[in-house]
Parts: sequence; structure tokens; C-alpha cells
Amino acid sequence: MRLPSWDEVEAEAVRLALAASAAELHGALSGWLAAGGKDLPGWIAEVMADPAMPAPVEGDPLDRLRAATVAQLGDADFGFDLLLPEGEGDQVAVRAGALFAWCRAFLGGFGLAVGDKALGEEDQEALGDIANLAAARIDEVDPENDEESLVEIEEYVRMAVLLLHADCALGPRQRSRLH
Repeated sequence: MRLPSWDEVEAEAVRLALAASAAELHGALSGWLAAGGKDLPGWIAEVMADPAMPAPVEGDPLDRLRAATVAQLGDADFGFDLLLPEGEGDQVAVRAGALFAWCRAFLGGFGLAVGDKALGEEDQEALGDIANLAAARIDEVDPENDEESLVEIEEYVRMAVLLLHADCALGPRQRSRLH
């Protein structure tokens, strides 16, 4: 299942006057779900830790974002994608900034849902790497080299999220089915 476009999610966030970009919304939702948070129609209030947040309307971009993210995280073929702006060349700085914001939001959503679950060494390392990206800044941009590096970093984050989801969300579900 495909994520809604960056522009659709961004427009819906603006329409609802949410203080989060499309990257931050998807990062927080992904973190929440990866840590074992429940798939809820009113996910924004939970994930953003603000009960006053409106619930997405069925079929709107934010509802489709939730449905697609849940489906992608459960995809046996590792079909999970990060919602980041598209573009190449001079857009590298914009995309990198969105990736860093995605990582910051991921950590927030993850922290809200993880509770007292014990994390293994690989999980702690993955979270540490995401935290390092969340704290990163863009100083200068070399479009040719940075484009390739950004693609590699996006792939690493994608796989780290899938690892965390497998250990924190899928693992406990599988163990509860066995007992």
C-alpha cells in the first residue's frame, strides 16, 4: 500500500493547523507503531500526546497515512517507506532537513509507546543512530555526493525502523499467540 503524497499530507496538516510537517507526522506515527503502539483511527491525539487533536476523517490523507504505514510495517517484503519530499540536486538540503525532522518525531512517538519494554542491544544501537540523525544539521551541501549519502541514510533508517517494529511490536504479538 502506498503512502499518500507529501503534498497531500502537508496540505492536510496545514488545513488542520497542526504544528507538525508531513515528515514529523509520519515519523511520529512510525515511531508509535514500531514501539508497539495501537493502530487507532484517532492516532494524531495519541501520537502527538495532545488529546485536543482532531481525529482524521476516514479516507482523508492522514487516515490513509495511518493505514498505509500500518500495512507497510507489516509487509513481509520490507515495503516500508519514509514520507519525505521528493526531488534531487539542490533539494538535497530540504530532503535531509525533513529526514532529520522525521527522526526527531520518530523518537518522540517511539518513546510514548515503548513503555517499560526492555530493548535489546541492536534495538538500542538503532535508536542511538536515529537519535544521532535527529540531532544532525546541514552545514554545506554537495548535491552529487550528498544525494548518494542521503539515499544510503534513508535506507538505513528504513531498515532500523523495521528492526525495531519486529522486536517491539511483532515479537510480543508472536509470543502472546504462542501462549
